[in-house]
Amino acid sequence: MRLLMVSGDRQLAIGEKGPFDSMQEEFSRHFERIDVLCPNPGRPQTVDVIHDRVHLHVAPCGRAGMPRWIAARGEALVKEHGHAVITSHDYGWFYNGLGSALLSRATGVPYLSEIHHVPGYPFAVDWREHRDRWIARAYLRYARHRAAAFRVVNHKQMPDLLMRWGVDPARILVLPSLYLDLETFRPEPVSSGPRYDLCFVGRMVPNKGVPLLLQAMRVLKEQGAPVSAVLVGKGPERDRWRAEAAAAGLEAEWIEWLAEPSDLADVYRASRLVVCASSCEGGPRFTVEAMACGTPVVSTPVGVMGDLLADGRCGRLAGFDGWSLAEAIRDCLESEDSRRAMGAEAAERALPFERARAIQVYAEGVQALAR
Repeated sequence: MRLLMVSGDRQLAIGEKGPFDSMQEEFSRHFERIDVLCPNPGRPQTVDVIHDRVHLHVAPCGRAGMPRWIAARGEALVKEHGHAVITSHDYGWFYNGLGSALLSRATGVPYLSEIHHVPGYPFAVDWREHRDRWIARAYLRYARHRAAAFRVVNHKQMPDLLMRWGVDPARILVLPSLYLDLETFRPEPVSSGPRYDLCFVGRMVPNKGVPLLLQAMRVLKEQGAPVSAVLVGKGPERDRWRAEAAAAGLEAEWIEWLAEPSDLADVYRASRLVVCASSCEGGPRFTVEAMACGTPVVSTPVGVMGDLLADGRCGRLAGFDGWSLAEAIRDCLESEDSRRAMGAEAAERALPFERARAIQVYAEGVQALAR
């Protein structure tokens, strides 16, 4: 079977490897040929083919021209190679989805619209996320009768939203998008014990909720239960948040970059608890990586966290405020025996996200749609 994939990845075609390249290494084993339509990275294309079967095609235009280019270039590829199905990574202003809808109508090839998350849902942190949520709703109303199906990556949050926005439940496919290397992310004893109470990993941007985490740390400090934290990531808000933490006298170590996944796994294992305070997520990936390392999680109810933490056996769900987050953190850290039991359960729940297994589920879902 041959697949046409409309992607948002800008790294592959210019030789920069990342999560998408790693995913394609395994994914390509399930298809005879994959053609990937990529946005313009702003640099000359240096790579045409990866993993023998994955062919890259870079747009010669900016975002506004993407729908028309996807339709035209995609139609030429379908005529040449006879693809059975189209997948479209849909987000932002939904150029990929609009182009894929045009392509599907022109060729008769079904397309799968992949909605990993919606900005501003379940909680909007600013007017931009309110705007982006409105744009997503407008796209869903346009696509609900044009897409053969919609891929979501959690079992409750996104299906509930899509159904409220008029998508037929029969068109919703739950195919998780977390593909973990469980040889790297696995429980291992830490000889000296955890160095940090809390851990956060992610880009330093508003929807990641770092101010809520800092607020929770201030609440705990005021309650006489101060905690330490390590925060890994870079982004436009990093310096400001770091200054706020220092001004509040919070014990926080800031790490801008860890080059190797094994280094990240070591940080998870060196932390008593991982905290996600995001307002919207598809995963998030770092929480499930930490779970695979045997570290329990406190999280807002975003992405797969509602699926994994609802019963409280491997962590706690919290609200979108610092006081709720502080209460959940304190609850998880109150008993070391209980925390370790939650960590053991967390590692078990991460097993279905093993890379080869999870990608096979994704590939089989796409193939079933084509048939």
